[in-house]
Amino acid sequence: MTGPTPLEQAVARLEAVLPGRVRRDVPFAELTTYRLGGPAAVLVRLAGAADVEEIAGALDEVPFLVVGRGSNLLVADEGFAGVALALEGDLAGLEMGADTVVAGGGLALPVLARRTAAAGLTGLEFYVGIPGSVGGAVRMNAGGHGRETGEVLGRAWIADLAGGGRLEERTAASLELGYRRSALGPAGIVVQAEFAVSGRHPAECEAEIDEIVRWRRANQPGGSNAGSVFTNPPGDTAGRLIDACGLKGLRVGGVRVSERHANFFQADPGARAADVVALVLEVQRRVESATGVRLHPELRPAGFAGQPGSRPGAPPAWTIQGACR
Repeated sequence: MTGPTPLEQAVARLEAVLPGRVRRDVPFAELTTYRLGGPAAVLVRLAGAADVEEIAGALDEVPFLVVGRGSNLLVADEGFAGVALALEGDLAGLEMGADTVVAGGGLALPVLARRTAAAGLTGLEFYVGIPGSVGGAVRMNAGGHGRETGEVLGRAWIADLAGGGRLEERTAASLELGYRRSALGPAGIVVQAEFAVSGRHPAECEAEIDEIVRWRRANQPGGSNAGSVFTNPPGDTAGRLIDACGLKGLRVGGVRVSERHANFFQADPGARAADVVALVLEVQRRVESATGVRLHPELRPAGFAGQPGSRPGAPPAWTIQGACR
């Protein structure tokens, strides 16, 4: 007779330290902007830095990933045989000062933009057009409308789940922020981040936000998508290349290249993660064949063959990025 698996042991420990905040078999359709993907074996909601330290020892032998707002996450149809972590409560809070604000890693970027603007603090308006979290912005050096996280980030507090969940203060320079990348490892959770702001009339801040929202509605599709699928190659944009190859509207199963913005892939009801992968590969192949430029996905795959947390039958994604542990 076999004993409990490492995952079963981890769940028992998690339920003991965080009663009521551990769920099993939670569909990633509830957790990602693509609204597809199989279930997470376990979902844990963390409300404070103490929670992060409490759970660290329970995850030593099981795969885990931080979900954030799920805006660049693609989970295999077979799901993720590990622990998904969501940040809420104090980990999604906001403290505002005269020239800096400190935001929890789970805070939605549009909320950060709107709340600081309403308080007459400028510098973070560009975040209103990015449907991610503060933690995701730090990890990926998220940007838009001519600005990037590295320009406004002062420091971040990172909990290393591989090191017992202890907090470490990191300067922006130490995170080695580049185009859609940072030096953060998969076991690091952004608990809080400090951003530089300055004073400005709230009406002017909100007018800038309104303009960004208008531009977004005019140029980017709504519905089920994960924003930009590919990073931009040097000196060009992925959207222009895909459009120039006549690929708007190209469909694989329930997923198609958006007619409004070619670097967005739209998922219809009933679409599968496998459809997204197949469309990524097909667009990548056609663009490279026509232009010689190989596009690189910025989507974060999880639960695919070869990755921690994959289930039997899961296919490979386009690449293995070390997105989870």
